[in-house]
Order: sequence, then structure tokens, then C-alpha cells
Amino acid sequence: MKQWAEWFYNSDAWVATREAYLQSVGYMCERCATRSDPVMAKIAHHKTYLTSDNIHDANISLAWANLEALCQDCHNREHHATERVQRYKFGKGGDLLPLPPVDG
Repeated sequence: MKQWAEWFYNSDAWVATREAYLQSVGYMCERCATRSDPVMAKIAHHKTYLTSDNIHDANISLAWANLEALCQDCHNREHHATERVQRYKFGKGGDLLPLPPVDG
């Protein structure tokens, strides 16, 4: 979670909105769940991503029309599909080098 959004995701308004929305769709992933393969959604994803500029706009941050119930796999694909994380790096002598911290 981005530091600038912590207050929002910990707010009573978001917690209540998230819970009500997930309950309204039966806690099923709206992308991959089917009747024969129900996949539980744990994330209320914002279709229009939240930014430090729009997070205060309830029509974006709290509107059900901007939410989608997703399982962890679908949410990861949404946000990290094109991202390649470098997990390790080697020096000239073959020794493992530390990577700089990743900004989140």
C-alpha cells in the first residue's frame, strides 16, 4: 500500500464500502469465478486506480461503479502483469549482491 493512501484504506468509510461491495457479489471474483469453479474474491479493486490526486473524490474512491471484486491472482495480474522484479544480482566474482529497496 502506498504511504499516501494508508489513511484511506484504514478509514471506516473504505472498510464499510469494501465489505458491502464484496458481500454484494457473494465474495466471488468477477473475472475468473464461474458456477463450476467459484473463486473467492478478497480484494475490492479500483478500476480507475487511486492516485494522490483522486483519492479524496468519493465518486472514484468509494463508488461501487468503480469497484471490481478480484481474487489475489487476478489482482496480481492486473497490477503486475508487465512488471519484472529483479530478485537477485551477482558481482564480478560471482558473489550475491544486495539490491536497492523497491519503492512502493
